[in-house]
Formats: sequence, structure tokens, C-alpha cells
Amino acid sequence: MKFDRRTVLRTGLIAGGGTALAALAASPAAGSPVAPALIRTGRPRLTHGVQSGDVTAGQGVVWARADRPSRMLVDVSHRPDFRGFRTVRGPVLTPETDLTGKAFLRGLPPGRQIHYRVRLADLDRHSLVSAPVEGGFRTPARDRHDGRDISFVWSGDLAGQGWGINPELGGYRIFRAMSAVDPDFFLCSGDWVYADGPLTETVALPDGRTWRNLVTAEKSKVAETLAEYRGQFRYNLEDAGLRAFNAHIPMIYQWDDHEVTNNWYPGEILNDARYTEKRVDVLAARARRAMFEYTPTAVQAARDGRIYRKISYGPLLDVFVLDMRTHKNANTPNTSPTEAAGVLGAEQLAWLKRELRGSKATWKVMAADLPIGLIVPDGTAQEGIAQGDGGAPLGREREIADLLSYAKRHRVRNMVWLTADVHYTAAHYYDPAKASFTDFDPFWEFVSGPLNAGAFGPNTLESTFGPQLKFHKAPPRANTSPAEGYQFFGEVGIDARSATLTVRLRDLDGKVLYSTDLSPVR
Repeated sequence: MKFDRRTVLRTGLIAGGGTALAALAASPAAGSPVAPALIRTGRPRLTHGVQSGDVTAGQGVVWARADRPSRMLVDVSHRPDFRGFRTVRGPVLTPETDLTGKAFLRGLPPGRQIHYRVRLADLDRHSLVSAPVEGGFRTPARDRHDGRDISFVWSGDLAGQGWGINPELGGYRIFRAMSAVDPDFFLCSGDWVYADGPLTETVALPDGRTWRNLVTAEKSKVAETLAEYRGQFRYNLEDAGLRAFNAHIPMIYQWDDHEVTNNWYPGEILNDARYTEKRVDVLAARARRAMFEYTPTAVQAARDGRIYRKISYGPLLDVFVLDMRTHKNANTPNTSPTEAAGVLGAEQLAWLKRELRGSKATWKVMAADLPIGLIVPDGTAQEGIAQGDGGAPLGREREIADLLSYAKRHRVRNMVWLTADVHYTAAHYYDPAKASFTDFDPFWEFVSGPLNAGAFGPNTLESTFGPQLKFHKAPPRANTSPAEGYQFFGEVGIDARSATLTVRLRDLDGKVLYSTDLSPVR
């Protein structure tokens, strides 16, 4: 691979003292890492800030990446001055994981602000330790009488459609607006990277201005090797605003399609000249590994590697993180009258039913990477759940109908669905009185995104589950750049005393565009 001076500087091979070497050393054919060849001197260094995620009342995950093999150490305290801290001995960070690693913090006190700092210890000279990088998060309460409200934000779709980090416009601006509402956590609704979306250094805008991207080697082509998929995640962490956000707002992460390639499904063989590797299953395995390495999830790939999970955030909230990719069937017209498992899969659906029925939390947030009632075409086929006829459930709709009927039958109350995917923001109320399929309790679905990608929409709602459009804001044209706004995130607040759930849909600068209060059904 050839690198000019600009690419070398941007990927950190010079300025970072060899930081990117391990990623670039992966075998293009198999994506397997090899040991770096440079001999480094001085103290180890953290290369991409710190992140935390999957925080519950008693535990959380802290992530970091090193510039060389080293031991990850995490100091944990209840105090910002770290008086009386304890040190959690994390993993050795090696080229096997692209020098990334996660420390699992357990035994945390509920309902407290936790301060942490990450240090790296040299493997040969243990007293040679990196400068620390600090972060923090709040743990949820276990007790209903704790009296502390809950707040979180959600969105998805970062650096898509050719719109990457533009330093002239402040980089990923939206993370400053999200940080300003001081959420307890960030729910990432997928498409956290666009592995299929190469960037160019400049893009001409309709008003005559020029959009200027920061570009790295890995973002100059579609990702195929493990090294290239890792580079997708590293690219986003070049943004200072995102790193600052990550340090103080824990993430709950789920993936969607662009972490691999657009509209993918298992078993697909690509008809795309940009790819030399056409087997999506091979690409997905590499993308999945990079995703586990670079996101602060409690999921451990070496075990079952299951992305779907429940995050219990105290007595008021359970977050059900769905995986609508790993078990998805092929994109077809989506009109089968007998299909039973088209987007969640039988095992995940059975798990979801059990967990919903057993949940004692007031609110059940369904973190979905695809909307339910919006038609999302894939050429002449259907990418999403809806398929447009508005009649009885067909294709993937049958799986959702089964879930909704089960929830009604077993008195699973207060489900709220949150998603991104379609690159605009909207509020939908699903009303069985206006639906073709009526065996469910009414519920809300809220859509918000993108974070920094082309804006699109609005998509068409179909009437099988009776969705009523309460609000939407979409751009004037397809692939409107972030320079024109039309970037969105949502905020959820739960009042500790009344248990009222408030949803606010916000724009790029944090302005509230729409708000509604939902009272829990007892």
C-alpha cells in the first residue's frame, strides 16, 4: 500500500510515534495481525481517548487503545480528585486486538458518579506508566425511592454518504449538543461507522462552498480486511469532540448494516465492483471482530458474541438492545404469508419474549436498528420490516406481529421503540384502532438521526400496525450535507417520582423540535 506524506501524518505513523502500525500490519488476505516491527522508546501512550459502556447499577466497561503492547490499568474513585481510589488491573493490550482492550469494573455502588482514569504500564519496565486519561459515568439506582431522574440520548449514522470529519465546521458538532443535555448514557442505534462509504478530501456543496474531509487510508476505500474495518472505528475517534463525549457519557451500542456493507444479510454474495471479497459472511465476521474490539460493550466475542442483550438501568428502565442484522433473511419483496423469523430470528425472539415478560422495570425501551412501519426499499426488494401493502402482516411483519401479540397477552406494558436508520427525525404512534392487524396494545416509535451523514426522507408509513405520524422533519433533498443542518438526536427523560417518560427530538444545535410526555400504564 502506498502512502503519501499527508496520509502518513493523518494516520499517525509519524505524529503518533507509530500508533497506527499494528492496524496497518494486518494481513490483507486474512486480516490476521502481526507483531509490530518498530522499537518504541519512552512511556506508553493512549491513542484514542477512553470510552465506557453497558453501565448498570453494579458494573461498567472501560475501553482504551495503546500505542504499543502494555498493561491497561483503571483507577476508580467516587471522588474527582481520586482520593482513596482502587486500581482495576485490565488486560494486556496486544496487536492481536489492534492494541485495544476493555476493563470490566464490578462491585460499583448504585446511584453514584464514578470517576475513572486509564493508565498503561510498560510490559518490561512496570514503573514506566503512561500519562492518565480521565473519564466518568453515573451508575443507575437500584431503589425506586432513590429519587434520581434518568436521562439519555440516542441517534445513529456517523460519517455516511461521503460526509466525514470536517475540521472547518467543527468536526462532529452534534456530540457537543448531546453532551450539553448531560445524559446518563448514549444509545447508539447503529451505523456507527460507514465501512462501505469511502471519503474524498473535498465535496462540492450546492451553494458553491466546499466540504473538506479529514481522510485516512482506510477511509479511502470500502473496508474488506480486518485492518480496514478497524480503521473505520479509528477514523471516528480522530474527532476531538467525540473523544470528549466518550470520556464522560457511556454508550449502549448496537450495530446496523453499514458496519459491514449497505443493506447486508447473511449469505449474501455482493454484486459490487468495489469489492474483491464478495462473500458478505466473510466481511461480516471481520467487521464483527473490529466492532467488539472498538466499542465499550460488555459483550465478549470470545464467548457467545451475542449482540442482543438487556441493559437494566434501575427500576424505571430496561433497555432491550436488538440485533436485526445477524439473523436477517434475504431482501425480497417481503410478502411471504408463512414466514416466521425474518429479522430477529427464532432464538432472539424467544429470548426477547422471556425478558419482556420477566421485566419489572416501568419502561421497556426497544432499541431497534430498523423502524417498524416505514418502508425502506432495497432496489425492487425490501430492506426493512414494512413491505407496503397495508394489509395483514406479511414477511418480516409477521415476526413483529407475533411479538406485539405476545406482549399484549402477557400484559407487557410501556414499550417504547427507538431507532435511527432513515436519516431524519419523526414520532409515530401505533394505534390498533387504525391498523389492519389489531392484536396489540398501542405504542410509540421515535426516529432520530443522522449524527453526521447525508440527510434523507421522509419515508412512507404503511398501515399494517396503524402508525400515525405525529411529527417529522426531513431535508429538502436527498443526501443533504451536515453543513445545512438536518442532523438530529433524541432525548428521553424519566421522572423519578411520577415515572412520566418525556421524549424530545432535537436538532444539530440541541434545539427542541418536538416533545411529548408519556404516562406509564400501571
